[in-house]
Amino acid sequence: MATKIIVELPGARDYAVRIGSGILDALGENMRAIDQLARTTDVLVVTDSNVAPLYLAQTKAALARAGFKAADVVVPAGEDSKDLAVAGEIWSAMAQLALGRDCAVVALGGGVVGDLAGFVAAAYLRGVPVVQVPTTLLSMVDSSVGGKTAVNLPEGKNLVGSFHQPSFVCADVDTLATLPEREWRCGCGEIAKSAAIDSDDFFFWMLEHAEGLASRDSSITAEAVQRCVVFKAGVVARDEHETAGVRECLNYGHTLGHAIEVASGFGAFSHGEAVAEGMRFAVELARNQGGVAEGFAEAQADLLDALGLQRLNVEASSADLLEAMKRDKKNRGGQIRFVLARDVAQWEVAPVSDDAILAALNGWGL
Repeated sequence: MATKIIVELPGARDYAVRIGSGILDALGENMRAIDQLARTTDVLVVTDSNVAPLYLAQTKAALARAGFKAADVVVPAGEDSKDLAVAGEIWSAMAQLALGRDCAVVALGGGVVGDLAGFVAAAYLRGVPVVQVPTTLLSMVDSSVGGKTAVNLPEGKNLVGSFHQPSFVCADVDTLATLPEREWRCGCGEIAKSAAIDSDDFFFWMLEHAEGLASRDSSITAEAVQRCVVFKAGVVARDEHETAGVRECLNYGHTLGHAIEVASGFGAFSHGEAVAEGMRFAVELARNQGGVAEGFAEAQADLLDALGLQRLNVEASSADLLEAMKRDKKNRGGQIRFVLARDVAQWEVAPVSDDAILAALNGWGL
C-alpha cells in the first residue's frame, strides 16, 4: 500500500510523492496518469554504477509496460559525478538520441543522481520534465522533493544549479534493503535535521524511535520518510525558491557540513554525517550568539548518538573550514549566515562574524 503526499506549489503546479513497498513496478503507469507526461514517448533514465545492476532493468521494464521508450546513462557512483563535465556528457547523449522537448528524464538513484539528473533536465532544451525515483534514505527524505538541482565546483558544493520541480516522485522503500550502512546513517542525519526544525511531535517521536530507525525497522522507516516529506512539502509550498526566508531552515547543519565535505575532499564523510556534525556545532554557536533552551543541545546530541552519528575526526584546519564556509549560498554581503536552532522548531538565520566562527571552531576540537 502506498502513501500519496501532494506538494502544492503556487500556480497549480502540484505534484505527487508516492511512498510505499513494491511501487517501482507501477512507475510507468503512474507517470502515464500525469498530464505533463501523458503523451511522452522517450525517456532517459539516469542512474549510477551502484544502482544500475540492482534496479535499472526493473525500472525500464516498468516504463516499457506503459509505452515509454527508455534509454539510459550510467554514471560512476559517488559525489565526483555531480560535475559539469558529466552533465555535459549526458546532454550530448540526449542530443545524439535526438530527444526533444517532449521527452522526460528519470533520476534513478540517490542524492547525487537526483541532483545531477534534475539539473540536466532543467537545462536541456531550456527544461524538460524530470521524475525522481530515489533509492537511498537521504534522497527519499530530502533531495528528491523540492526541486533543488545542482552540480559541484572545486570551490564548493552545489554552486551551479537550478530550481526544477519534479513531475512525480516514486519512493519505493523496498530499494532501501540494499543500502550500505554508511548510506543509511547518511539519511538518518537528514531525518534528524528535519525533526529538529519541524516540531516537538516529530523530534520527540524521533527520540523515541531512533534505535528502531538505526536498526532499519521497516514501519518506523516508512513513517520517518512520510514525516520528512510532509514537512518538506510544507516548507517548499511556502518558499519554493528560497526567497521568503522560510526554506533556509532546511540548511540547518549544512553550513559547517558542506564546509567539512569540501575541505576534507568529497566522499571522505557522507553528507548526513557532515550535517550531523554541523548541527552539533550550530547549537554551540547559538549558545555563543544569544543562548539555547535548556536541554536542547543534550537532547539533540542524544538523538544523533542513537542514530549512530558520532562526532567526526576532521583533519581540515579551522582556517580551511572558514574559507569553505565563505562560499556558502546563504551568505549575504560577504557575511557567513548560519541557521541557528534555539530549541526544537525555533530557529533563525543570522550573520556570524569570521572571528566568532574561528573562535568556536578552535574550541570545537574537530
